[in-house]
Amino acid sequence: MSRSTSNACDEKQRVALTSVMAALLLTGTKLLVGITSGSLGVLSEAAHSGLDLLAAAMTYLAVSVSGKEADTRHTYGHGKIENLSALFETMLLLVACAWIIYEAGERLLGAKQPHVEAGIWTFLVIILSICVDTGRSRALKRAARKHNSQALEADAVHFSTDIWSSLVVLFGLACVWLSGKLALPWLAKADSVAALGVAVIVLGVCFRLGKKSIHDLIDTVPPNIQERIHSVTIQNPGVMDVKRVRVRSSGADLFGDVTVTVPTEMGLEESHSLADDIEAQVKKTFPNMDIIVHVEPATPSK
Repeated sequence: MSRSTSNACDEKQRVALTSVMAALLLTGTKLLVGITSGSLGVLSEAAHSGLDLLAAAMTYLAVSVSGKEADTRHTYGHGKIENLSALFETMLLLVACAWIIYEAGERLLGAKQPHVEAGIWTFLVIILSICVDTGRSRALKRAARKHNSQALEADAVHFSTDIWSSLVVLFGLACVWLSGKLALPWLAKADSVAALGVAVIVLGVCFRLGKKSIHDLIDTVPPNIQERIHSVTIQNPGVMDVKRVRVRSSGADLFGDVTVTVPTEMGLEESHSLADDIEAQVKKTFPNMDIIVHVEPATPSK
């Protein structure tokens, strides 16, 4: 493993570990305040943070494993573990949504009418959550962009939506507090409505993360990437045609192979030099791509 690759893996692991510690802090704090206050909004946030903790731990494991070099059983490296981690995170979020929607429905339909205490600690824990999620979302986003890591990107998107869901819960708690001050009992239901708002936000995140993870796992490549490789390749003197361009992804890395036709009189050494030139040009356009160029002589015309 090169020095730069090792440094990148270390940085990704540090950012992921920081996210794990933040999730542990928020889960414990929200659970304690949610139980003592009876707020479904805070408890839904605690459940969400608990799954965040599992997801963050999975992300830490994924970025640790994905940096390993290719071996005899994983000839394209271990990058797919990042895609699998993002899909696992999506499934955890769906579990959280199911519980939140069920519990909120029970309370809104009258089957459950627990007392919600909108005290200072319930507000403080949500404000703390917003501050922590803002910090770690930015850190994860910077690292994901720098190292093209899908696992870190999934966490960054996830925690940026956590900020909005926490704001929804904060609004619900404010309505509960006002219901006591203004003698408007119907406002107390805003806590459960806020929990449903959290679930809706999380469902949107699930759809986006799940779609991207599945696309990456089945080797769906970014749009126009084949056309761009074709354009770079065909411009080389001696290339008569580009017969095939194939690309697949593995975590942050791309793997491609290109088949070109050249004049029948082109010698072996010249063909090899041409393939090297094409590979260098493609890697200049896509630095994270491992590209192989296959050279074929043109079929003689009859």
